[in-house]
Amino acid sequence: MGIKKFRPTSPGRRGMTGFDFSEITKSKPEKALTKSLKRTGARNNFGQITIRHQGGGHKKKYRMIDFLRNKLEVPAKVVAIEYDPNRTCRIALLHYADGAKSYIIAPVGLEVGATVVASSKADIKPGNSLLLSELPVGTIIHNIELRPGKGGQLCRGAGAEATLVGRVGKMAQVKLPSGEVREVLSTCRATVGQVGNTDNENVTIGKAGRKRWKGVRPSVRGMAMNPVDHPMGGGEGRGKGNHPTTPWGKPCKGHRTRNNKATDRFIIKRRNKK
Repeated sequence: MGIKKFRPTSPGRRGMTGFDFSEITKSKPEKALTKSLKRTGARNNFGQITIRHQGGGHKKKYRMIDFLRNKLEVPAKVVAIEYDPNRTCRIALLHYADGAKSYIIAPVGLEVGATVVASSKADIKPGNSLLLSELPVGTIIHNIELRPGKGGQLCRGAGAEATLVGRVGKMAQVKLPSGEVREVLSTCRATVGQVGNTDNENVTIGKAGRKRWKGVRPSVRGMAMNPVDHPMGGGEGRGKGNHPTTPWGKPCKGHRTRNNKATDRFIIKRRNKK
């Protein structure tokens, strides 16, 4: 796994970087573990755009990932490491001892031929899944559940890792990549290791067309619009002193948007300020 540079044969190629895909061992996905993705173009049932800057992009099929890891005490062999167009990390194809197949998020250090298992007796090795109550304090984890049996929801992107920092009663304390320390029930499941493809953050897109391949349409700055189109639009020259807002007048860029008082009690330490 590494970063590939290109010759500057065009302005778009100059400075562009990409993956060398050296860790990929299988090019086509397992047909039984894929399904079609419905493309809406970010429009609702009335045909109105509900999310801006979405549309187009390359065709892709969804890979059904096993975030639950509820096939307990059955060892599985890693058969292939594959590319997934729907996420930043790589995925690993597992063949279980009973004949079943599934995809999981591929952590750092997981290679073809390795054996993983979801078990209370599992070793603390990348790819193994255990309850938070069964993991030693200080373990690096990912794919963490917020509710027992719901499936992993935290730390699923490329390079993401959390740390189990302690346990108090029936709650486990987990330090997330943002710096936030949060309480999670000890009966929730997590996977050992850091999510793979850690070089994802070092890739330079290089040109606008590459964003279009991903289904991202252009965005226009509010300050470049007219006053009728955006609260920050208009004026002679560049305006200063205006508080950044959305096109609908709501504060953004630094304004807190979290409004979930039901789970505030689980947050021990707020995330680090950027």
